Amino acid sequence: MASTAALPNSVQAKIDVTKSVPRVHDVASRNAHSTLHKYFLALFEAHGPQHWWPGRSRFEIIVGAILTQSTSWTNVEAAIANLRCARLLTPPAIRAIPVAKLASLIRPSGYFRQKAKKLKTFVDFLFDDYGGSLSRMFRAPTGPLRERLLAVHGIGPETADSILLYAGERPVFVIDAYTRRILKRHLLADPKHSYEDLRSLFETTLPVDPQLFNEYHALIVYTGKHFCRKSVARCSECPLKPFLPASAGQ
Repeated sequence: MASTAALPNSVQAKIDVTKSVPRVHDVASRNAHSTLHKYFLALFEAHGPQHWWPGRSRFEIIVGAILTQSTSWTNVEAAIANLRCARLLTPPAIRAIPVAKLASLIRPSGYFRQKAKKLKTFVDFLFDDYGGSLSRMFRAPTGPLRERLLAVHGIGPETADSILLYAGERPVFVIDAYTRRILKRHLLADPKHSYEDLRSLFETTLPVDPQLFNEYHALIVYTGKHFCRKSVARCSECPLKPFLPASAGQ
């Protein structure tokens, strides 16, 4: 069933222009600059807003972005619940707790010892560079802040961009395994394309709006989990089926 929900007016006004473009059933030309707009509309009409990222604070979102590396969100939720019960979802609390105790609390997320060190390292960076203030950190320009985040041990491009987009509300598109899988199956990307290639594709194609990037990425995640699965794809049920090239492997 199509969604009757709507995006905020500021976002909707920017994407309404795409509705004037005829729906394409043969996208053999692989024109990404028009196709990505249509993909978003198809997914949003089918599934509506995703209300992602599910965090109660900016710091909780950052913690989740680090803990979700190489695990499912269900496992992350269990780890965050442990931290919440222990009243540890603040930078000073994470800084003060012994790393071994922190590791035991986030055990459900997997690789818990490494992730405890990553959380500690991020908090040390936050205090060393911004006096422990996320507000101060997010006042930094996006480009330089992204570079500084990438220099922190344990924070790669996907994690850095998740922090910037979801906690900082910056117009940075997050590329993950779901994004790459969908683009590859639709012949819009191949293994030679780097993370930065794909990030640039979205950021130069779509209207520059963090709410739009947020919603689009969340819809991609939903599609990757429920339709464009790694082993058994459900292409016949996917809202993106009309755009799938006949030559694409499924």
